[in-house]
Amino acid sequence: MRSHQTRRTFAVGLTATVAACATTQAQENHVTNIVLVHGAWADGAGWEGVYRSLTAKGHKVSIVQNPLTSLNDDVAATNRVLARQDGPVLLVGHSYGGAVITQAGNAASVAGLVFVTAFAPDAGESVSSLLEAGGGPPPPLQPTADGFLFFDPAVFPQAFAQDLPAERGAFMAASQIPTAGACFGTPITQAAWRTKPSAYVLATEDRVIPPAAQRQMATRANATITEVRGSHAVYVSQPDAVADAIDAAARRLPR
Repeated sequence: MRSHQTRRTFAVGLTATVAACATTQAQENHVTNIVLVHGAWADGAGWEGVYRSLTAKGHKVSIVQNPLTSLNDDVAATNRVLARQDGPVLLVGHSYGGAVITQAGNAASVAGLVFVTAFAPDAGESVSSLLEAGGGPPPPLQPTADGFLFFDPAVFPQAFAQDLPAERGAFMAASQIPTAGACFGTPITQAAWRTKPSAYVLATEDRVIPPAAQRQMATRANATITEVRGSHAVYVSQPDAVADAIDAAARRLPR
């Protein structure tokens, strides 16, 4: 009886070991390092739901805290996090963060890009020039004396995050980080999406970047498009759907 139990225990242990090795091998066959970059008037905490979902899928996730003082400063902040990775990286940006990853994504360690309802400027373009070309009404911005911009907090909840509970939208408006106007006016020098595989999460209910403009930028970047019903804050309101799109992009990239 004891011998039979020993053989059974060994078999169970061997099966578990083989399964663990297979899981590790599967993870090693695609990119597992993911770096998330937030946009204007926000900080990295908004990625928490996406972070939890991606880590549950086996990814190593890092989050950039942009100073939002200039495009160059935000690219530098992203590069610091990229330098800490132990292998190829999938770089993800939301909104203005799309401009940041378009520039920072030229780093050799970046294997691909994911734009989450984000700007994807080409070389010589800026967020401001894309907004002007879109022809829609300008965002309701409130400038400060030293060149920073607040998003009108009275408008923020319904413009930026209408699919979140009202109190959550109000908190996001009250806790927003003012963004230097120079962030929007600085043109890209080299667009990483020209040479790196890209994906795009298109928020169909976005009231900040019109869905048609999102589709135009995604198509120009030859990006794989995933539509998610959500506001401009889709990464907060629909974190699992956004994480699924990021995970799928990572699995298309060989390690």
